[in-house]
Amino acid sequence: MIEDIEISELRNLCQIVKEKYNYDFNNYAMSSFKRRVLRVLEIHKISSTLALIEKIKYDAAFFKVFLNEITVNVTEMFRDPSLWRDLRDKILPNLFSTHETIKIWHAGCSSGEEVYSMCILLKEMGLLHKVKIYATDIDEPILAKAKEGKYTIKNMIDVNEKNYIRLGGIQKLSDYYTETSGGFVKMNPSLVENVVYRSHDLVKSGVFNKFDLILCRNVLIYFNQQLQNDVFKMFHESLFNYSYFIIGSKETLIWSDVASKFIIVNSEEKVFKKVKE
Repeated sequence: MIEDIEISELRNLCQIVKEKYNYDFNNYAMSSFKRRVLRVLEIHKISSTLALIEKIKYDAAFFKVFLNEITVNVTEMFRDPSLWRDLRDKILPNLFSTHETIKIWHAGCSSGEEVYSMCILLKEMGLLHKVKIYATDIDEPILAKAKEGKYTIKNMIDVNEKNYIRLGGIQKLSDYYTETSGGFVKMNPSLVENVVYRSHDLVKSGVFNKFDLILCRNVLIYFNQQLQNDVFKMFHESLFNYSYFIIGSKETLIWSDVASKFIIVNSEEKVFKKVKE
């Protein structure tokens, strides 16, 4: 088993991926990137970084597997229930006090649990029909999983339902899905009728719309500071004035070039409001 990788090897790997598939990992946090590459080598029993590079170079199908392993796809429904209470009780009512309809962007939506969480929350508030949601991710196979809305019953009961109860949901979570064969559930498709799923690379795709609320939680911790700063500027451009931006609990934008253009709404939940263009 390989225990370490030289930085030069990681740089070579990034270069090949960029040249061959136009994905740029050069500004990812190298410690996180290295851990994930080591995991790929171990899982797929690949003997060296050089062997991995050769496999990626000539096997496009394997590259999709590699991309899925490298990008971050760990998520759950109603993660951090206190944030979802804040959304229900303060942030969304505040937006709808001045807007008839709103647009929400889930950036780095992974397998879609956060998107379904938002749709369930909006439905219980009687607002789902007034919202257009964009769900994006760099990883097209995981985006396809998000569109499918199929999850394990075990995770639904052990994790998601407990979060929903802590949030104080007004139904049973099981009202929003149907059990299928093989230990899976299928989410109600009507929940996501106003959701647009699209591929988007935070590193280089840029602004594509303007939003009233953007959530990008636990994605930026895998980027280095330069890339985080570039992405924060892109998110700032993507928000209407007096709109909300939510990041992960271990993330912050207070050091970034656009920090002065936001105010902190909730420091615990990492909720910010854009106040300057």
